[in-house]
Amino acid sequence: MDQTDKRIIEELCSNSRITMKELGERVHLTGPAAAARVEKLEDNGVIEGYSIKVNQAKLGCFTYAFINIYIEGTHHQPYLSFIRTKEGYVINNYKISGDSCYLLECRFPSNEALNQFLLELNKYANYKLSIVISK
Repeated sequence: MDQTDKRIIEELCSNSRITMKELGERVHLTGPAAAARVEKLEDNGVIEGYSIKVNQAKLGCFTYAFINIYIEGTHHQPYLSFIRTKEGYVINNYKISGDSCYLLECRFPSNEALNQFLLELNKYANYKLSIVISK
């Protein structure tokens, strides 16, 4: 991987919908040469996929929270099974080191939905809640 590949990745991180022609112009390659490099980066697993950034508030998810999860012992499976049923709320479930076992990144349409989630969560783990005020 050289500087051109790194520049291609930067450009794609900024706008993954860029045309190969425009990408090539930005990194001083032809469109086909840029496309070949992108394909090679994909084949080598450097580029794992493409995604979009969604404004969750415009979709009705106004409460953004991080929740540290504390589980006594090694019985994590009931918690993990519960979290899999909450895909609509849970953005990411990170297994972490430190005082807590997991860090949840969540979005909720209301404080009431958050409260209901926490009531259910309390059956599987203890938690510490942080609500995002601004980004």
